[in-house]
Amino acid sequence: MAIVTCPNCGTKNRIDENRAGQLQPVCGKCGTKLPVPSESADGHPLVVTDANFDQVVAQAKPVLVDFWAEWCGPCHMIAPALEDVARESGGRYVVAKLNVDENQQTAGRYRIEGIPTLLIFKSGQVVDRLVGLQPKQSIMQHLLAKL
Repeated sequence: MAIVTCPNCGTKNRIDENRAGQLQPVCGKCGTKLPVPSESADGHPLVVTDANFDQVVAQAKPVLVDFWAEWCGPCHMIAPALEDVARESGGRYVVAKLNVDENQQTAGRYRIEGIPTLLIFKSGQVVDRLVGLQPKQSIMQHLLAKL
């Protein structure tokens, strides 16, 4: 559980990071949408959806988003490397995953035509794009260049 302060009324709210990936958290007092915690507490990639995508990628630090699908073989092959990258973040960057089948609005907005596609965002803007299966070293090189 994370504690998030409402930007509107200042009320402190408990947020379940696991559920925040699927549902938009709102303030218990005034109903204002709350920012989603930026990192998964267990060192795994953060699950993002159409509902919370813009909030997650708006951060000043780099955010690596893996656009993937359950049926995609290469997506499963790259997953262990992304788990390692997330574990090694040390708070310098965020690693997130977006299922393109369940979140078609965001996938369409960024013209995701092949998966896996990795987009690196900084302050809400795409600063790098990697398409296809990538080795961990290449992912880290691209990500660390954006720090």
